[in-house]
Parts: sequence; structure tokens; C-alpha cells
Amino acid sequence: MSARYKIRINKGDTIVVISGKYKGKTGKVIATHPSLNKVTVEGVNVFKRHLKPTKAYPQGGIIETTQPIDISKVAIYEPTLKTASRIKYELTDNGKKRIYVKSGKEIK
Repeated sequence: MSARYKIRINKGDTIVVISGKYKGKTGKVIATHPSLNKVTVEGVNVFKRHLKPTKAYPQGGIIETTQPIDISKVAIYEPTLKTASRIKYELTDNGKKRIYVKSGKEIK
């Protein structure tokens, strides 16, 4: 069994790509993959896949699929500063809170 990595980015978060082919693009996280240490982001790392006709796709053809991108290439997008930021956790009476490192505001 492979290791499960601690991923601080959750499904539904807005992220910005900080390196690679899609550098500067922003998008929402569709899924997280802790065992692969990757996240799937809407509109980032899109590949075309050629399919033969099947019952699911009677016409066959070319479809676009979104592939996972490594977690090290993305950072959470901070809307107040309009930049990438890291995430830290603070322990409060209500439990853990995720907080932007740059501004100190809570992540909603």
C-alpha cells in the first residue's frame, strides 16, 4: 500500500498554478488524491483522449479529460491579495481553522 500524504488543499478550494506549463492559471479543485500527492483542477492539465465506439460512447471520437497535477505545483489563491499563499492551521475552541499565511485571514 502506498503512503497517504497530508494535503492541505481541499475539494472546492480555488488554487493558482505556481510552476510548469499552466503557470499563472487559476481554477477550482475537483478532487484530491492523497495517495498520489496530486489534485485535479478544473481547466488545468487537460488532455485529449481518443475513444473507440462503445455502448457508453456510440460515436467514439475525441474527448477532453482533466488529469491530476502534482500538489507541489499549486498553491491556494488568496482573493484579498490576489496572489498565491500557503496554509497554516490554528487551534481554537471550535477546533482547527485553516488560515492564509500571508494575510492571516481565515479560509472560508
